[in-house]
Amino acid sequence: MADAGQTNAWQTRSWQTRTWDELKVETQARVDRGAYPVFGIRSEDARDALAAIRSLDPDEWGAAWMAVGDRYAGAAEAAGQRGDGPAAQAAWLAAWRLYTLGRWPVASSPNKAESQVRAQRAFAAYGRLVDPPIETIRIPFEGKEIVGLLQRPAGVAKPPVLLSIGGSDLWKDTVAIQSRAFLKHGIAVLALDKPGTGDAPLPVRPGSERIYSAAIDHVLARADLDSTSIVVRGQSWGSYWAARTGYAEAARLKGVVFQSGPVHHYFQRAWQEQAFRTKEFLFDYVPSRLHMLGQRTVEDAFTFMPTLSLLDAGLIDKPTPPMLMITGAKDTQVPFRDFLLLLENGSPKHAWVNPQGQTMGRSLTVKDDDITAGVIVPWVRERLRL
Repeated sequence: MADAGQTNAWQTRSWQTRTWDELKVETQARVDRGAYPVFGIRSEDARDALAAIRSLDPDEWGAAWMAVGDRYAGAAEAAGQRGDGPAAQAAWLAAWRLYTLGRWPVASSPNKAESQVRAQRAFAAYGRLVDPPIETIRIPFEGKEIVGLLQRPAGVAKPPVLLSIGGSDLWKDTVAIQSRAFLKHGIAVLALDKPGTGDAPLPVRPGSERIYSAAIDHVLARADLDSTSIVVRGQSWGSYWAARTGYAEAARLKGVVFQSGPVHHYFQRAWQEQAFRTKEFLFDYVPSRLHMLGQRTVEDAFTFMPTLSLLDAGLIDKPTPPMLMITGAKDTQVPFRDFLLLLENGSPKHAWVNPQGQTMGRSLTVKDDDITAGVIVPWVRERLRL
């Protein structure tokens, strides 16, 4: 008789939406067009990694992307030794991207875990070389620590702050890269993981938004940041925590950016049974969700998720700071009804909807960077009076 671990593994695999041959083709196609979640990886590097993989085994995946990432890490070290800072910076960034895909969406095997370690090392090396640098900060928190990535714009003595919360599978390092667009506008960025991912010290549970309250406390205690001008931004699942932070910290925030986050309908079993078979996610959607939620089985997850509803928690009618809501009308990850539910309740809000967009509002013609530069940055600047 199979033990419980074997049974759970079989049940998880039964939710796999692609064969290896299908996943190989889809991964290469996304790399070629720069689509989620493989931004910035060269097509030839992807071909080399994919050629070394023969199955859906997570350890094969981690090993293959690590091997290509190691080439760039070696090149970065060599460039550093000869004093070529720009070449070292570019190589460390490339290594980080490859290592990150090696651990993606979650470090579920020894090689994936090692790839995550190497990604963190590569990112730290990259962060020391960029200008402005990306600083790792550690905030004591309930006997643990909050690990954040802080970037301060050059030439600004006391900049306003964007607290930027990562999603379920793209964490604070990715958020830090994406958020550099704010620096040239004189805005500092503190990138943080959402509960249940990366270095977050708390699991996914109602009340875990106190991570971000502690981060706000940290900003208030610093003389080199403007504690009176803080906006919180979430991406995907990170938006759920941005909203909860908005409710909890309405008096200390200038604004909230909510981008394709879950609210209520998402958490119900009827939606989850559909969402767990999505092909918009590249692969391993179910293992990623179980890891993030801290649940052992799909049934456990279906039972747990309704406890996260903002509606049932009595929050959606409570006041928030000004809020910008972003989504795609054809989002398959979060029901559009959730967007409308949040929009139609509580404090007045601003909304941006891509009629052809999917999750995050992205589409074939509207990319993530377009939304950041054209929608989010102007709105945040207005809230911060810049």
